[in-house]
Amino acid sequence: MKNARLFGLITLTALLAACGSTSNTPSAPSAQAAEFVPGEVLVQLDSSLRAQSLTALAATLGVQSVEVVAASDGAPLVLAKLSSGQSVESAVASLGARGDVRYAEPNFIYHHDATSTDPYFTNGSLWGMYGPSTTPANQFGSNAAAAWASGSVGSSTVYVGIIDEGIQYNHPDLAGNVGNPNEIEANGKDDDGNGFVDDKYGWDFANNDNTVYDGGNRGSLDAHGTHVSGTIGARSNNVGVVGVNHNVRLISGKFLGRNGGTSANAIKALDYFIGLKNKGLNIVATNNSWGGGSFSQALRDAIERSNTAGILFVAAAGNGGSDGVGDNNDATPHYPSTYDNSNIIAVAAITSSGGRSSFSNYGAKTVDIGAPGSGINSTVPYDKYASYNGTSMATPHVTGAVALYAAAHPGASAAQIKNAILSSAVPTPSLSGITVTGGRLDAFAALSK
Repeated sequence: MKNARLFGLITLTALLAACGSTSNTPSAPSAQAAEFVPGEVLVQLDSSLRAQSLTALAATLGVQSVEVVAASDGAPLVLAKLSSGQSVESAVASLGARGDVRYAEPNFIYHHDATSTDPYFTNGSLWGMYGPSTTPANQFGSNAAAAWASGSVGSSTVYVGIIDEGIQYNHPDLAGNVGNPNEIEANGKDDDGNGFVDDKYGWDFANNDNTVYDGGNRGSLDAHGTHVSGTIGARSNNVGVVGVNHNVRLISGKFLGRNGGTSANAIKALDYFIGLKNKGLNIVATNNSWGGGSFSQALRDAIERSNTAGILFVAAAGNGGSDGVGDNNDATPHYPSTYDNSNIIAVAAITSSGGRSSFSNYGAKTVDIGAPGSGINSTVPYDKYASYNGTSMATPHVTGAVALYAAAHPGASAAQIKNAILSSAVPTPSLSGITVTGGRLDAFAALSK
């Protein structure tokens, strides 16, 4: 079994890879085995069961208990806890065969691995922000620095959801750029009425609390989420690094913990950001530097709900398998980046010399664009900085460009932003014929689309 990993680097025992462009076609459910939670099954009910109490519903389904995870087309998606001795495989088969159940599937697990080396813009270490005419320069960077020179540095009215580990929101390079403005910290109230008390910086769905950064307790697990956050929105003209956006607002949808994250919690995080958008926050995208599991109709449905809400889903294409060599996602689907939802942008990784990073997955039909993903310096917990490799690191460059475009073009739709990012891709030999655009990100060029 290939083990799913959140795509932070080369040495992970990762799964597959994928896509999300307008040219994508739906992928059939993978026949490969995938890691899932023992004793749990996600069950999408038919509308005929939606009026039953949870206790009665559990008895009807023949399980110990159920928890409502989300609502889809008026019928609940529930997480069923199985009776002792009942296997997930048999439960999926028996529940899926019922006429009052639309589908049943395992509660898949997503993991991460990440390594660091270490030290940023002026000393040449932040190549992913450079462009061919910037100082310092690197023609294979995102060209974000050219956008800054033109006056585009982002906006505090633009919000991005970080579905990942947590974020060190008080990091010197992130403080002020992380938070839900409609929530007052630690007053014991749900100020914005979204169903979450004191979610000032987001919500931890892995532990079901509002502590998205756990410091010395679970803080080491928040390195990956803090790193991708810095690439999207580290502040400028202070210490350390700078993000694609100098001004932006990030909110944590933490779902990855010590043992990875589950489909159910990823779905909750997606719906959380939809809820925040419905409360008036300008959520333009979620960053999804993770993957694994098998085909999940429940997760695909949640991504489609975010599509309907006008939120882009920027996803890592994946870091290949245990051999550390990138896979062809056209042949072996990678989830969630391979789903066919039109709001997905799937991202491959390139090196500072323009080559496809050896670990990066690819796909002529299923991976949209390349971005800097090797030797990327950014923020990590305890006020520190580190260099990571992976499609995890490429993805936030694209998410950052999405936010930068949204700031410069208020009111632009998700489809318009996606088109601007992909249509401005710079043709790149290492990506030609193996990605949808055949090119790499140019955050500055996208602004003129």
